[in-house]
Amino acid sequence: MLESVIASPEVVHYICKRFDIKMSKKLGQNFLIKRGIVDEIVHAAELTPGEPVLEVGPGIGTLTQGLAQSGADVTAIELDRRLLEVLDTTLASYDNVRIVHGDVLKLDVPTIMNHKPFKVVANLPYYITTPIIMSLLESKLPIERLVVMVQKEVALRMVAKPGTKDYGALSVAVQYYTEPDIVLDVPPKSFLPAPAVTSSVIRCVLRDKPPVDVIDEKLFFRVVKAGFAQRRKTFANTMKTTGLSKDRIEELLAKANIDGQRRGETFTLQEFADVANAWAALIK
Repeated sequence: MLESVIASPEVVHYICKRFDIKMSKKLGQNFLIKRGIVDEIVHAAELTPGEPVLEVGPGIGTLTQGLAQSGADVTAIELDRRLLEVLDTTLASYDNVRIVHGDVLKLDVPTIMNHKPFKVVANLPYYITTPIIMSLLESKLPIERLVVMVQKEVALRMVAKPGTKDYGALSVAVQYYTEPDIVLDVPPKSFLPAPAVTSSVIRCVLRDKPPVDVIDEKLFFRVVKAGFAQRRKTFANTMKTTGLSKDRIEELLAKANIDGQRRGETFTLQEFADVANAWAALIK
């Protein structure tokens, strides 16, 4: 079994039976059974031998095996204690894999990754996809790229452009920190058990610097949050969720040369930045 391709129906069934694994819906466990998908994910990560890579939620090791075979130095964080024994068995022949038990949202990731640049490659648990991605990006970790499997609808939101139905705060945040593109769609039959939705692999290459200049990043994201707080209302109205008065909002919109009667979902990153910078200037 150890030398077998883990990402196959027969081997996944065998492992689940041998270790009496019952997939946890609560933890969003769906195991890949298509080795070709694993290979495409690894290819998109552009890994080199000895390069540090972080995997979140290795499960039984289907993707981990592909990462290990690339020669990369793999650290896999697994929350489900039941799977630690499984991973010790399925990945026993790879000395370049280290399993860490815990919650990636609570662990000291910089220390775990030795404070060095690394890549993130993962089939993320769908119930907590956005919090994990945003935590990794907002923490300003030395990540070079993320290649992650997410629900297709989430991937579409991550790459969405202004004025489209999928465009939202997640779109702005991901595009502020990275250059995202969808690598491929993955049908439900590629997993055991099959999820109810199509998945997508998305590649996010971290930017050296954001595409817009902002005076105060916290203010920028407050403006973005306000812009999408009430999608059917005008931007001038939704900005009231920040606690600013009507007069103050009109003042900063005039300073930013922004039409407050537009909706936030039509704003580019630059326009959100213009509003945030006008606000920052008025505070001084």
